[in-house]
Amino acid sequence: MTNASAHSAPVLRVDGVSKQFGGNRVFNNVTLSLNAGEVLGVIGPNGAGKTTLINVVSGQIAPTSGRILYGGRDINDKLFHTRSSMGLVRTFQQTKTFKTASVYENLHRAQLFSGRGISLDESYLTELLRTASLLGRLDQLSDTLPYGMQKMLGLLMAFVTDPRILLLDEPAAGLEKEERFFIDQYVQIAMREMGCCVLLVEHDMDLVKRLCPRVCVLDGGSLIADGPPAEVLARRDVIEAYLGTAGEEEHAHA
Repeated sequence: MTNASAHSAPVLRVDGVSKQFGGNRVFNNVTLSLNAGEVLGVIGPNGAGKTTLINVVSGQIAPTSGRILYGGRDINDKLFHTRSSMGLVRTFQQTKTFKTASVYENLHRAQLFSGRGISLDESYLTELLRTASLLGRLDQLSDTLPYGMQKMLGLLMAFVTDPRILLLDEPAAGLEKEERFFIDQYVQIAMREMGCCVLLVEHDMDLVKRLCPRVCVLDGGSLIADGPPAEVLARRDVIEAYLGTAGEEEHAHA
């Protein structure tokens, strides 16, 4: 995977964004950019505001201050559904499927609700369904699937809406180790076949290091680091904020 040119305008820009709930400030004056063809990892300890950031970017909640720019256009006034129809699509930590609908019907409904969509006969979608062990289960009801398959189905529901930007909120959470390589293929196909860029919030550091040429670190409401994973994860403030003692030991033996 290659980085976009440093001279190209960002596809997505979070511009001085803050979010406060009552007296609780989740994050303050956060600025970051996502470039065309890029996978950007956002990491940080629990409670750092990573999911809240995705909620703000996707339009589920409004920022207290600052702007979200999509293709250079201020979209603060655009609601969640409108942003989704524009190609700014998010996934969720927990499974979000139609439990009493079949796998095929879940994919079909996702397309209809988005107002966008790729053909359900595309070969690369078939490849992902096969990797997720869902290709032979298209008629099976979602709530009868094992949790990992439900999670992967939720990711595929975002995929079939023909996104331009994928906001992935802990896509590996709840997946078994062998299932997590589905995320690698998912991201690679989304980029290769649809030209997506990806903002990835994730705790699986192996996955982050495999997929993300660049990572940002949120801690204490602020963005404390932004750069290549090897450099960022070696920083003392990042180790202390996020990785803790285990991270120090891992770094020492790297």
